[in-house]
Amino acid sequence: MQPIYLDNNATTRTAPEVLEEMLPFLGELYGNPSSMHSFGGQVGKYLDTARERAAQTLGCHPQEIIFTSCGSESDNTAIHSALASQPEKRHLVTTRVEHPAVLSVAKHLEENGFDVTYLGVDSKGRLDLDELRDSLRKDTALVSVMTANNETGTIFPIHEVAEIVKEKGILLHTDAVQAVGKLPLNMADLPVDFLALSGHKLHAPKGVGVLYVRKGTRFRPFLIGGHQERGRRAGTENIASIVGLGKALEMAGQNIAEENTRVKALRDRLQDGLLKAIDLSIVNGDEDSRLPNTLSIAFKHIEGEAILLLMDQYAICASSGSACTSGSLEPSHVLRAMGVPFTYAHGSVRFSLSRYTTDEEIDTVIDKLPPIVERLRAMSPFRDTDAEKPACTC
Repeated sequence: MQPIYLDNNATTRTAPEVLEEMLPFLGELYGNPSSMHSFGGQVGKYLDTARERAAQTLGCHPQEIIFTSCGSESDNTAIHSALASQPEKRHLVTTRVEHPAVLSVAKHLEENGFDVTYLGVDSKGRLDLDELRDSLRKDTALVSVMTANNETGTIFPIHEVAEIVKEKGILLHTDAVQAVGKLPLNMADLPVDFLALSGHKLHAPKGVGVLYVRKGTRFRPFLIGGHQERGRRAGTENIASIVGLGKALEMAGQNIAEENTRVKALRDRLQDGLLKAIDLSIVNGDEDSRLPNTLSIAFKHIEGEAILLLMDQYAICASSGSACTSGSLEPSHVLRAMGVPFTYAHGSVRFSLSRYTTDEEIDTVIDKLPPIVERLRAMSPFRDTDAEKPACTC
């Protein structure tokens, strides 16, 4: 069976147009752009083109683009730079629902003597901006708030966050890995200092990302060695993937309208079909402010992992949360932070669509999933009369 791939927040297929532009750099154009000879040097112009494409999509200057290996490296680099350039400041503010690429760094910093404030969210995954204001201190080096959540799709008010943070003269980083290509982002209008994105979330290959660094922001490199990326990120450039990312970013900018119309309509049809067919089901996140491709839905009294295994028999691909935290039997940290009831949190499934998703695929999921849930509930030791146990909010 051909896979019905609805796990695009974990990774996306490489677009055929992207692959086509990459192929020459996996064959005849194999030179190193740092070489003095023309064979290698000719590759440099393609690196420049990719940088210009990335800058155009983000509404920034090409010199503000640093190519990295992934979103996690971009996040790590931003946090490292903010702290290394301000050694007198030992405080970081972030949220309880960030990607592990940020939260794991925050935990590491705490273990090494830094103070970290974790902002909470409400039952829909929304921030309290007053809590953000109250958390800022004179020794706050950086605020790190994602643009949109990778599990629920809830969009954070990053413009309002930026206004609050910049009023205090504090550096701001946003993990925009899930937002780029789905939401219009213009760095000329969004006063963040660091923005991270990842190629494999927007139909480029794995192993390539971008860190945007606003011009004038003090910067300390994370990887030290060669002079690549104007001395800001050492390592021979992954030219084939960078070229592919440049093309993918160009296409992402061109396809935002489709994401917010056709893809969103498919997501809503999937949501409505499942809610109508399956009782005791709820949507996780803010239905009024979500990524257009993302549906996190919870089914009471069953395990999300069991749903995924049975859907896999029909080649339906989804997830129970972030791919970087899969394998845990506990509900995700995002759902715990939201206070989703325990009996729902365990039965949560995330569907994430793309512009390659079809009507027929959505029809199949709406047809196949209700009997799966009914079968699992028939085997469940729980009953709806059981006392509701709230999810852990620790």
